[in-house]
Amino acid sequence: MSVDTGKCVHCGRCAAGCLFLARYGLDLAGLAERPELAYSCFLCERCAAVCPMGIDGAALALQLRRRQAGDGKALRRDPAYRLLLWEKAPYKFSNYRGGKGRSVLFPGCNFPSFYPKTTAKLVSVMEKYGVGVVYDCCEKPVSELGLEAEAQEHVRRMEARLRDRGVEELVMVCPNCYRFLADKLTIPMVTVYEKLRQLGEGAPVRRDAFPLYFPCPDRAEKRFFRDILPFLEGEVLDAFADVQCCGLGGCAAAREPETARAMAETAVERGGELYTYCASCVGSFRRRGMEGAHHLLPLILGVDEAVPLGMGSLLNRARRAL
Repeated sequence: MSVDTGKCVHCGRCAAGCLFLARYGLDLAGLAERPELAYSCFLCERCAAVCPMGIDGAALALQLRRRQAGDGKALRRDPAYRLLLWEKAPYKFSNYRGGKGRSVLFPGCNFPSFYPKTTAKLVSVMEKYGVGVVYDCCEKPVSELGLEAEAQEHVRRMEARLRDRGVEELVMVCPNCYRFLADKLTIPMVTVYEKLRQLGEGAPVRRDAFPLYFPCPDRAEKRFFRDILPFLEGEVLDAFADVQCCGLGGCAAAREPETARAMAETAVERGGELYTYCASCVGSFRRRGMEGAHHLLPLILGVDEAVPLGMGSLLNRARRAL
């Protein structure tokens, strides 16, 4: 369905909450007339949350990207996306050897990259209950570059491989994977936090307060957050509500590095602690020097782990394919 920007009333609310739109002096109707900026949108959906006419800027940007993407050959030559598409279209580090049992863990790409020790601990815990593990990319980044048909074909192959192994439940670690695959897979999904509770695993995390950053894919429905909440003993604070995005949304940082930096630094400049449940967000904030950015899953599993910020994260991903 085409996004209708003709109903825009030019109230400016979208630009007031979006560093990207503000930088170019645009509202959503203006973005529709600037297709060359489609890849500069972070797809964070902040605009849709405030638009009185219900216009979804992320859907608009995706619509513009799909028109430009074509067969993907130009994107594969683009230095900004060449490595990403080499790795993920199709995913080079796919590994289904451990995909045995009715229930299977799906860690995604970035959590094993940044938290290999926690991933190993989680796999070990799940194995006690006959829960297997598969390593694959949900294809969200490929879809977000406008290669929707290519991403959908990968998801169809993913479902076929899982069905062939008798998988009836996916245990999701990443909120991005969960949100993207929710309406694309017929296999039921649960969050890793819900599964840990069902199994009686994981320990409460105790703090006086949890200054929480809600990642973009869970900001509206808070599906993951509801399952995490029973593990948190302390006051939960929505302390970063004005932080638009960690800076990694929509593959836009390649086009808008200054805007991406400004988004992350909105949180970093505040100092102190930040708790979230997206590995990509933690990586982004830590790259900007925010040592107090923490992922909640390692804390729940009792794993103390440094976060690699260079090529180590890519190597950790690659090791899962061995």
